[in-house]
Amino acid sequence: MARNKFDVDEELQTLFNGQHLKRLMGYIRPHRKALTITVMLMIISSIALLLGPYLVREAIDHKIPDKDVDGLIMISIGLALAMLTSSVCLKFRIRLMSSVAQKIIYTLREDIFLHLQKLPFSYFDNRPHGKIIIRVVNYVNALNDLLQNGIINVITDMFSLIFIVIFMFAIDVRLTLISMVGLPVLIVVTFLLKRAQRIRWQRVSSKQSNLNAYVHESICGIKVTQSFAREEENKNIFNTCNSAYKKSWMSAVRLVHLMWPISENISTLSISLLFYMGTSWLAYGEYIITVGTLVAFVSYIGRFWGPIMNLSNFYNQIIMAMAYLERIFETLDEEIVVKDQKDAYPIPTIAGSVTFSNVGFAYEENNPILKGINFHVEAGERIALVGSTGSGKTTIINLISRFYDIQEGDIFVDGHDIQKVTLASLRQQMGIMMQDTFIFSGTIMDNIRYGKRDATEEEIIQAAKEVKAHDFIMKMQDGYQTEVNERGSRLSVGQRQLISFARALLAKPAILILDEATSSIDTKTEMALQEGLERLLEGRTSFVVAHRLATIKNADRIFYIRDGRIIEAGTHEELIDLGGAYYKLFMTQYEILNNDIAL
Repeated sequence: MARNKFDVDEELQTLFNGQHLKRLMGYIRPHRKALTITVMLMIISSIALLLGPYLVREAIDHKIPDKDVDGLIMISIGLALAMLTSSVCLKFRIRLMSSVAQKIIYTLREDIFLHLQKLPFSYFDNRPHGKIIIRVVNYVNALNDLLQNGIINVITDMFSLIFIVIFMFAIDVRLTLISMVGLPVLIVVTFLLKRAQRIRWQRVSSKQSNLNAYVHESICGIKVTQSFAREEENKNIFNTCNSAYKKSWMSAVRLVHLMWPISENISTLSISLLFYMGTSWLAYGEYIITVGTLVAFVSYIGRFWGPIMNLSNFYNQIIMAMAYLERIFETLDEEIVVKDQKDAYPIPTIAGSVTFSNVGFAYEENNPILKGINFHVEAGERIALVGSTGSGKTTIINLISRFYDIQEGDIFVDGHDIQKVTLASLRQQMGIMMQDTFIFSGTIMDNIRYGKRDATEEEIIQAAKEVKAHDFIMKMQDGYQTEVNERGSRLSVGQRQLISFARALLAKPAILILDEATSSIDTKTEMALQEGLERLLEGRTSFVVAHRLATIKNADRIFYIRDGRIIEAGTHEELIDLGGAYYKLFMTQYEILNNDIAL
């Protein structure tokens, strides 16, 4: 699969359907008690507000003509209590729904993050990380208004609408029917705009994702940017992404804002028609309508169109949320390719033997990386993997850790098929130092402890000493408590690798995997490290991917990989005597090393 880039719009694999809203309701359902309380509060608030026009009608038609002062005082008190009740209910509704919305967002974001932890390396290899981050943060946050206000508002507005219609029909059926004459027009317009709105919000999410991807890429590569004075060119690229996002946003918003004036105009025309008919009936007296009835009805018609317009706004929220829900659920539906089988069992404590039986593997279909790999490694044996870049060395060690699943053959650890054991039990008994070392934000001690969370301070210091990291750590301002930034920007490349090496070794794994572990350490440091490596590798099965002779020579066996096959295997001396590919590699590096020493 070709890697998606910041300037390539993401294509949805699954389009929106009713199941997405059903799944969203699954996150809402655990909070139904709070939602029920909120709905009850809003119903009470709606009823309290709807009593207002009715009380006004009573005052105009009866209390004022009868000069009933006590009655007017009671109506005034009733109006005040109604307003107070509505305000109190609204206050508690806001607090309750804010809490519920954030809990739902918390759970949704947690599910996405946990799912991402289980996805295979290929998922992250095929898309910019900025496009992944935006789904966890921005897209989930975009649902806040829908969850906090939209859903509860649509429920309460539906109840309000029912009560309003009941009150209106109770006062005058004919005026009620006149008030509703514009409703079919609004419904038709809403559905006509539906498809265009959804397409435009999909475009917004794509452009926003592209912008986020480029910002993330630019920040990660800021040192390279400044080194090559690319600031101006990068600014132009950023402006292109930013402009595309702005254009798509404005296009979507223009369509959204079209709903409000349409609703407002239909509402105004309906109210105007009501005024015309009502005043006509009053003037001619053909129908008996009191002034109080007309005043009350005007108040109710305003309240009638309020929920209607709120419902149209909720429809807009749903359309906008669709674009984000599609991306969120697309991520959650991403298949976890490397996972425990249903009958997977925890692998017992291992000695460390490893067997590859006719293993074939490809990252992409019809482009095999490994072809018929066969070997058996005894527990405690040290294996060096050598060969040109892209030959398949790193792929072999990735398969031992089961970061990818093989397409052909079998891999056994202590006789256990690694496809049939649980991932956690397998990886917990391995120490892995990948070629791309990663240092997390926090202290140096926390970074070394990352692979063994219960390690004592003494164990951490001992591991650092054995890999020759202790001296440079103690020279830092706060020693092991020195705070390092994300990706270890305060450390040199060699220092980061040594810390990563200590982290891998602290776990005391049965199988130790080192992928170019000394690639960024200078020759002098590497020579000092060899003594510690010899002690640490003793008694452990180890697979070492390296180019430097010092790391390779002491291996029990060396596998020379070319084009996905092991073309030579043996000890250093055996391969030198063979005079093949390994011999040529050795002689080339030997000459380079001699020249370095001479200098």
